[in-house]
Amino acid sequence: MFRTVSLTSICVVLALCVVGNVGAGILDSLERLGDKNPFGGGQEFLDPEDAFRFTHVVGRDGTVRLNWGIADGYYLYRDKFGAKTSATGVVVGTLDRPPGVMKKDPDFGDVAIYRNNASVVVPVVKGVSAAPSAPLEVTYQGCAEDGICYPPIKKNIEILFDALVPAAVAAEPAFTNSSSTIMSADTIAAQLATRSLLVVAGTFFVFGLLLAFTPCVFPMVPILSGIIVGQAQPVSLKRGLMLSGIYVLAVAVTYACVGLLAGLFGHNLQATFQQPSVLIGFSLVFVALALSMFGFYELQLPIAIQNRIDRYSRSRDGGKLLGVAVMGVFSAIIVGPCVAPPLAGALIYLGHQGSPIVGGVALFALGLGMGTPLLLVGASAGKLLPRSGPWMDAVKRVFGVMLLGVAIWFMERILPGPVVLLLWALLLIVSAVFIGAFDQVPSAQSGWRRLFKGLGLAMLCYGMVLIVGAGSGAADPFRPLKPLVGGGESHASEFTPIKGLAGLNAGLERARAQGRPVVLDFYADWCVECKYLERDTFSDDTVKAALSKVLLLRADVTLNDAADQALLKKFELFGPPAVLFFDATGIEKRTMRVLGFVGPVNFSGHLAQFLGSAER
Repeated sequence: MFRTVSLTSICVVLALCVVGNVGAGILDSLERLGDKNPFGGGQEFLDPEDAFRFTHVVGRDGTVRLNWGIADGYYLYRDKFGAKTSATGVVVGTLDRPPGVMKKDPDFGDVAIYRNNASVVVPVVKGVSAAPSAPLEVTYQGCAEDGICYPPIKKNIEILFDALVPAAVAAEPAFTNSSSTIMSADTIAAQLATRSLLVVAGTFFVFGLLLAFTPCVFPMVPILSGIIVGQAQPVSLKRGLMLSGIYVLAVAVTYACVGLLAGLFGHNLQATFQQPSVLIGFSLVFVALALSMFGFYELQLPIAIQNRIDRYSRSRDGGKLLGVAVMGVFSAIIVGPCVAPPLAGALIYLGHQGSPIVGGVALFALGLGMGTPLLLVGASAGKLLPRSGPWMDAVKRVFGVMLLGVAIWFMERILPGPVVLLLWALLLIVSAVFIGAFDQVPSAQSGWRRLFKGLGLAMLCYGMVLIVGAGSGAADPFRPLKPLVGGGESHASEFTPIKGLAGLNAGLERARAQGRPVVLDFYADWCVECKYLERDTFSDDTVKAALSKVLLLRADVTLNDAADQALLKKFELFGPPAVLFFDATGIEKRTMRVLGFVGPVNFSGHLAQFLGSAER
């Protein structure tokens, strides 16, 4: 019995010792865990407020700079920053975040982080009717090097707009930028939130009228004219107005739909249709239409095939309402892919969760404004086009030449410049032959016949000049002898090409090391206005002298691949042309952006303003 009790006592004592040791270990572990708990008041890990000391500064250039002082042993994730506002009439732009350092994170893989300090710039644009202040919700997230991560942190700050440069002042017209003569897309986006629907529609209709005379839209005139001329003549005023109305309505609806898709989902459908196969196919359509107007089908094809082509032409491209509408849809998508400030402003507004109704109405009104001159073309068809007869054949040939010109205009986007110059030369020379440049004119002939012969000789001479220019490597049909007479080459050779976000970050880092501001040009081969910007603006001597003071970068987004789309999305751009300006620290001056074509005089003044602000 004694032995049994003694053995039991010994077992109990040993068990208590083991439990005591285990308990002590557990308590010690819990104590250490408590020290590592960032929210438990321990000493090892700092409170989030101390680990990431947050401050902000409201700048006078329309930006809010967010700053973080990061304690030793801690870091912030570059892609976890965010900023938004619920204020009406205020638009928060894309955050400008400097490139960070790469880190192998156990949770997120390879990520960019900031150590020691971080500074993020938030563009803020206010409308004229916005409140004197607006709330700004800032989010960020960081971790400690030892492995614990803090949950996402939110900071609510108040922006006093007295320190910001207003997007517009009451004394200025609607939708203008007070800091520049060049229209700002961000200003337009802010105004969309403050104007009535009627004012928005009227303003964008006026914008559309102005855009109707740009190179991206002008080719729609011969397209619609060719459709009307392809009708059975005579075309009445009512018929011509109806055809042009269907065409313009299709263009306006397409712009609204494409714009809504781009604004809500960030995808530019127009850029997708600028593929070589699409452009070649569309060009062949116009070549086929032109040849039918020249009468080749009637002269060369058997009757059965001729009748089939004639029926197809009349049912699709000859003016039936469905065919005209289809042609309007494709014209809007393929003919005019260039981005102008009004279009970009509406898309930025939609991208910031604006009202689809307001954005859709704005884009629809823009399309109607662009098509209004086309309505005049259709309404005048019944009076300007001659009755059926020999005159009508001559008119058809003229419009056939115009359609061939449209086909060459499309091919400019994918063919080398000298080849395009040769195509223009052939078109002019063949046209000169058709109107009688080599025909003898008897003395008894009328003055009209002599006039046509003179025009034919002029076209012939200019065509020969274009051939000489093509042989010398020229690409501009308006300056075909430039390589022979001097005057310098295009400024494009001085731009450093970049690709995607990695290329941009490398370029900005090089500029920071050199202490130079940066001009970033977005370009595409299929962008007509990009080429005009290149030819007329960047080659201007005054502009070239000013650009010599900055580092020039060029993002060629012709391929519209994933890297191109990511770069466009970063800056809330929906396509070229666009010129962006960065100071010597790599921060974009968003209010200085240039969208669309700008002539050398306005651009040089805009550039001088940027250089002046960069030096301060």
